[in-house]
Amino acid sequence: MRARVPAAAVSLAAGAVAWELIGRLAGVSFFPPLSTVGARLVEMAAAGEIFGSVGDSLVNLLAGFAVSLVSGLLVGVAMGRYRKVEAALGVYVYALLTAPALVFAPIFFSLLGDGRGSIIAVIVMYATFVIIVNTASAIRSVPEHLLEMARSYGASERQLLLRVLLPAATPMIMAGVRLGVGRAVTGMINGEMFIAVVGLGHIVTEAGGRFDSASVLAVLLVIIAVALGAVWLVQAVDRRLTGWLPQTSRGTS
Repeated sequence: MRARVPAAAVSLAAGAVAWELIGRLAGVSFFPPLSTVGARLVEMAAAGEIFGSVGDSLVNLLAGFAVSLVSGLLVGVAMGRYRKVEAALGVYVYALLTAPALVFAPIFFSLLGDGRGSIIAVIVMYATFVIIVNTASAIRSVPEHLLEMARSYGASERQLLLRVLLPAATPMIMAGVRLGVGRAVTGMINGEMFIAVVGLGHIVTEAGGRFDSASVLAVLLVIIAVALGAVWLVQAVDRRLTGWLPQTSRGTS
């Protein structure tokens, strides 16, 4: 029986071939072939430019996303469950969700300086509000008959929250978490580039300043790998939390 090739592998291979061909045929400095970018990435890794910067960026990402996740879930559950909380906070949450998060960078720089705290604050601004909105929507979308059934058995508000609302809303909440982790990676790079020139953002800024497109694209590949790794971890947690759902409810891969 012929082995089935994963669609993702075929797509990546096709994209790599297209990148190589377009880079060679175009012959422009700002879009080098993938082979050139790959060779530059190997050089940067051998010179020690990549691994230390990845470590710094991952610390920023983990700290910022942890704050975003905890605050996003707490505020989102409160907004989804209690109308007064929604009325009080909704206008601020939706305003900050739509506002360009990077405009707050000068404020964070003034308050927190050019260190790690400012970068974490930018990541929180990027990721928190999409998690809040999705969590609130997930809580509100739980069917009322499930709550009524639990109340009929004498469930308290705490039991409703922990045993009915959160389990039923978990699939939609995790969708928001996946969106949040992608935005957190964007916030990490923007914060490193525009506030504190450290991590992967530092390499991008320096390479861009000397118009070194191969280095910029090499770091972009690393950033994409970090983002995909973060999303993969969230998806693994999602599968663990929602393993009780039937396959028809989870969707097929």
